[in-house]
Amino acid sequence: MKLSKMRLSLFVVFSLIMISTLAYGGETVREKKKFNVIECSGTPYEIGKQYGTACKENIHKSLAMHFGVFKVVYNASKEEILANAKKFLPAATKFDPELIEMLKGEAEGAGVSFDEVFALRCMIEFGEYYNQIKSLCTSFMATGKATKGGKTIIGQNIDWSPDFPMDLLRIKHSNGLEQLTLAFGGVLEWTMSSAGLGIVENLILSPPEQQRLNIPCGLVIPKAMRQKNIGDALGVFCEAGRGLLYYGLGSAEGDIIGIESTPDDFCVLQPKDDILVHTNHYLTPKFQKGDWVYKLGAADSYIRVQRIEKIMKKQYGNITVETMMDALRDHNNYPNAICRHVDKDKPIPFKTVASIIYDLDEKIMYIAYGNPCKYDYVKYGF
Repeated sequence: MKLSKMRLSLFVVFSLIMISTLAYGGETVREKKKFNVIECSGTPYEIGKQYGTACKENIHKSLAMHFGVFKVVYNASKEEILANAKKFLPAATKFDPELIEMLKGEAEGAGVSFDEVFALRCMIEFGEYYNQIKSLCTSFMATGKATKGGKTIIGQNIDWSPDFPMDLLRIKHSNGLEQLTLAFGGVLEWTMSSAGLGIVENLILSPPEQQRLNIPCGLVIPKAMRQKNIGDALGVFCEAGRGLLYYGLGSAEGDIIGIESTPDDFCVLQPKDDILVHTNHYLTPKFQKGDWVYKLGAADSYIRVQRIEKIMKKQYGNITVETMMDALRDHNNYPNAICRHVDKDKPIPFKTVASIIYDLDEKIMYIAYGNPCKYDYVKYGF
């Protein structure tokens, strides 16, 4: 197969390199697969070092996957990738020096260079920079009259390349803030905090000629999720969240809000009837002209968003963590469903690698480590 002229995902190509065939389907008794929770505490440097030490194998695996793909598909050397990442460093250092200290500790703990762990944080943007990107997801948020007891419940399925490394961290900052963070190979993270904040994320894509040297999304999310209220977290995304992601924020106080971004603009999305859903296309009319969801090979995004909304409306007033677990197992339009499975008719292995639901009132995170139809959700808290 000639790959150099195809618009392929960074993570899709990982799959082409690493995986030959994967088959799913049929009725399966759900298993429980638990994360080994990594405890991190102290200063940003100490937190990073503890993460790097405990998750050294997965950080090395992530680096090898990324550098290997760029070499095979685009003949880009490791040195070239690291040099390009440095273009983001001055703005990132000014934006969040605390994270920079954490990355220095991570590098020491994992036994790699700072340049390498910093480059990982730029990989979503590099996917577009090297004319390749793909990471699909279906997210939801519900609160108030939509949920049983008025709870705030948010979550999503995370669709990625099979076998991509993940770790679960329990972080205690020196200022008293605690976080549960699902870390994806040093690239992106999904976090719930003791302040009652939680985040969901979906890829959205504008034409490559619109891209700019913005602060990478992998460097924006950590600062937003260290905030102690949803307004300040939203402010971080309004300031710097540009380009390739939709961010959904929820709080234990009952607020839910979304942020769609383009390389030079953003729009804040308000819930309708206490529900807000999103997949991989723009909902903001002014952004839709430049929507490249079809370039992702993800026209099913339009199906998934109406499907998750339909399920939630049917349960309106009685939405619970359990009803949303069932919703995230939905196989309508299989295999390109909310619960996504590898499409055996296509050469690209791609699936739901994790499913996450936050009960923000109780400050509990439920994670299915794989397709939620196959793996049960496991409860994690502080």
